Amino acid sequence: MKSQSIGLAVLRIVVGIVFLMHGYQKLFKFGFHGVGAMFGHLGLPLPMVFAVIVTLVEFVGGILLITGLATRIPAALNAIDMIVAILLVHGRHGFFNPGGFEYPLTLLAATICLVLAGGGAASLEKL
Repeated sequence: MKSQSIGLAVLRIVVGIVFLMHGYQKLFKFGFHGVGAMFGHLGLPLPMVFAVIVTLVEFVGGILLITGLATRIPAALNAIDMIVAILLVHGRHGFFNPGGFEYPLTLLAATICLVLAGGGAASLEKL
């Protein structure tokens, strides 16, 4: 196995865990209504529709990234999620955390890398 392929697998799995945990939090801690209320408070359009979409993209997409199934699709959907998060939520808070866009920007870069390069080694897709 090439080290580049292993590196992509590490990136894919770690990014998958991050999205899975954020989706888990939205799904099982806040619920769709809680996420929708938060999105509404932020002034996002169609907050309930996007609450369901974002929650499932993060949760299911995280699982798909961890397992390496259809890596490019969940990576692309989570990249869109991060673009929207940067433009509509985090951008107004500047670069640095808390609230800034450095964290979603890092996740955006990681997901773009996975879209372009694929998921690397140790994926169910390769089986």
